[in-house]
Amino acid sequence: MRILISNDDGIEAEGINQLRVFLQEDHELFVVAPDRERSATGHKITMDRPLRVKERIYPGSKTKGWAVDGTPADCVKLGLEALLPAPPDLVISGINFGPNLGTDVLYSGTVSAAIEGIINGVPALAVSLASYEYHDFSEAGKFIKELVAKLGRDIAKNSLLNINIPPCRPRGIKVTKLGQRRYINIFDKRIDPRGKVYFWMGGEPFDLDEKDPDTDVWVVREGYTSITPLHFDFTDHGFISNLKTMIKKLEGEPS
Repeated sequence: MRILISNDDGIEAEGINQLRVFLQEDHELFVVAPDRERSATGHKITMDRPLRVKERIYPGSKTKGWAVDGTPADCVKLGLEALLPAPPDLVISGINFGPNLGTDVLYSGTVSAAIEGIINGVPALAVSLASYEYHDFSEAGKFIKELVAKLGRDIAKNSLLNINIPPCRPRGIKVTKLGQRRYINIFDKRIDPRGKVYFWMGGEPFDLDEKDPDTDVWVVREGYTSITPLHFDFTDHGFISNLKTMIKKLEGEPS
């Protein structure tokens, strides 16, 4: 398969390079990734300045790479439209350092890079190592290699798979839904040396449905690999009919 790889941790990150090593023997790889860390950029794209691209050489490998001074979404968009010689069969974003669970996917540069793939009709995976303490990406790399080999051409073009792999050897694989995650104690108020107030964003995750065994949050906490199918269609299809009735009332028409 021809595969486009990106991430939000930057082209030098261990996760993306481990992924490259595991896949390069069996596939035609192209790496288009940010030149530095771009975590939590969401689906931001750069429109107020030109994008600069620097070719990346991987000694002893046929993989072609480019470092881009933009966001993860920029990288995939640029790869698909300008850098790759032909459309890829698959986009993979990762392996991210840290989880992308629940509503965090809305902020995630990792997930946004994968979303850019499906916007353009290319199947996509967003892959995360669900730990900030564990730095060994080998198990995650092996899992993705096997998944691509067995399922790569069967992944739907209009749905990405958000994959979170626990730091330990997984107990198995679970297909999940997104958990409802919020953050508490988000802002730390501080005073700078000149006496002016500023705020540092942090916070601790609070999972509203932490006991629901169908959520990605619960599954990863229990030691399983979580796979959640995602789509960029935010339409609440179940509410459309009721909303039409409400609008008729607003306009004074009989329901």
